[in-house]
Amino acid sequence: MRGAASAVIPIAIFVLILGFTIVPKPVDVALLFIVGAGFIIVGLAVFTLGADLAMTPMGDALGTLATKKRNLVLLVFLGLISGFIITIAEPGPIVLAEQTPNIPALILIIAVAIGVGIFLAIGLVRTALNLHSRPILLVSYGVLFALACFASGDFLPLAFDAGGATTGAMTVPFILALGVAVARSSGGGRSNSFGLIAICSIGPIIAVLILSLIYSPEGTSVLPAMHVPSYGYTNMLLAEFFAMISTYIWEVSLSLIPIVLLFAVAKILAVKLKVFAIQSWQVEARQIAKIIIGALFTFGGLVLFLTGANVGFLLAGNLLGESLASLSHRWLLVPIGTVLGFLVITAEPAVRVLNKQVTEITSGAISQKAMRWSLAIGVATAVGLSMMRVLTHLPIMWILVPGYALALGLSFFVPKKFTSIAFDAGGVASGPLTSAFLLPFAIGASIALEGNVAADAFGLIAMVALTPLITIQMLGLIHIHKTRRSKS
Repeated sequence: MRGAASAVIPIAIFVLILGFTIVPKPVDVALLFIVGAGFIIVGLAVFTLGADLAMTPMGDALGTLATKKRNLVLLVFLGLISGFIITIAEPGPIVLAEQTPNIPALILIIAVAIGVGIFLAIGLVRTALNLHSRPILLVSYGVLFALACFASGDFLPLAFDAGGATTGAMTVPFILALGVAVARSSGGGRSNSFGLIAICSIGPIIAVLILSLIYSPEGTSVLPAMHVPSYGYTNMLLAEFFAMISTYIWEVSLSLIPIVLLFAVAKILAVKLKVFAIQSWQVEARQIAKIIIGALFTFGGLVLFLTGANVGFLLAGNLLGESLASLSHRWLLVPIGTVLGFLVITAEPAVRVLNKQVTEITSGAISQKAMRWSLAIGVATAVGLSMMRVLTHLPIMWILVPGYALALGLSFFVPKKFTSIAFDAGGVASGPLTSAFLLPFAIGASIALEGNVAADAFGLIAMVALTPLITIQMLGLIHIHKTRRSKS
């Protein structure tokens, strides 16, 4: 709980200071934001605990089962099914899809889930065969940018956003554990599992770009301004949250049940394949009980998080962006957005999971502090640049093309593990809080400036996913320089 509070409270304090000084907000919106922050703190704490107890062991068990008989067909099938199912349960794509102006949320989520499933299968095969991730990244990004040449302009920012929003607090521990299990069984070492999240992040981008070629959205890409609610009493405000809780209980149930069923099937197959010895039944029973408890924690935490994010944070972020863009000094969007980006990255739960894994697997060669600062600088820069895009209507490809060219170019000069970790971090940095607060912030600013929301505001998540690729590989160059100096 302390970790979640220390991550969210600085954001809440900064936003409230802005609300009482530069851009005053209605009292009801401030109260919604404060209560939403409370929901998010509790939800993050419970969800993170549940993910540790359930998602990581389930990923490890599935990876062990798939590699028991070294059957690549089984591994591909596991990647397709588990990638699809785990994405359906991830909060980031859900929050993103609900803000997309003219594409039904279900269509977008299914397309993203298919993309993750296909590329998770590719990534698992790569891990099992001990292949370098760079050729796969180069080919995949080549296909991606080729498709981008034919995609609708309004789809481009959304497609890149989908890649960043997908890998969050649900998928990261699961995919990391799955990759570690496959790497361990293949004899490639745990560090060979890095790069799996990066490969999975490409799938949704390609899937949405293909969707843009076959699906014609209806309506307009311009979103109306959000309705500001008015509550006469505090109990009416709280009723708004509890009304949404019932909605998310149903949605989260539909998301988590397939994951639990997949794990149950895996356990049954494990018994038939005699993966576990008779003497380990007591250990297995304890592990299953632990996973069930973890799944319940994950369920409760996800319900609370989505409620707090969508009822409290989304509206506050939208109105903050709209108010700042309406000022005579609208350039304040850039520095304030930069500070918000710096604060939000510390609150993303999946970032902590990756930082911990990196420190453990590299035996401290890459410290959590170095990772944290590299990500914070990268994300702060990304949000600042995104606010410049909202103000200037700069096409996103003018930033993404040179940005990815630089990131892929750096991969030829830094150690393999830094490249894999950097591309993984890009997917992890853009989590559910980015979708629930920073993206609405950009949308509100774009609405106030009467811009094209689909072209100007969307793309922020993509920018957040891009910058860590560069900053962490720059960390790799610094590491090389220090190593050479110590040897000389």
